[in-house]
Amino acid sequence: MEIRILEEIRELKSLIQNKLSDRWLCIKEVCQYTSLSQSTIRRAVNRGDLKCSKRTGKLMFKVSWVDKFLR
Repeated sequence: MEIRILEEIRELKSLIQNKLSDRWLCIKEVCQYTSLSQSTIRRAVNRGDLKCSKRTGKLMFKVSWVDKFLR
């Protein structure tokens, strides 16, 4: 019984982590998430080190892209 519960918890944890990595952040949220300044984030975007989307007219970042940049 306990093993089944642990397996269910691991599966839920995996689903939650995948969902969070698909979330979109604005530059202000990226700064809070990374503890970096807006100018540092903008420089990383300009150098091509950090991927972003500009479709909405402002910089938007997927959490997975920010995590990849931080690694």
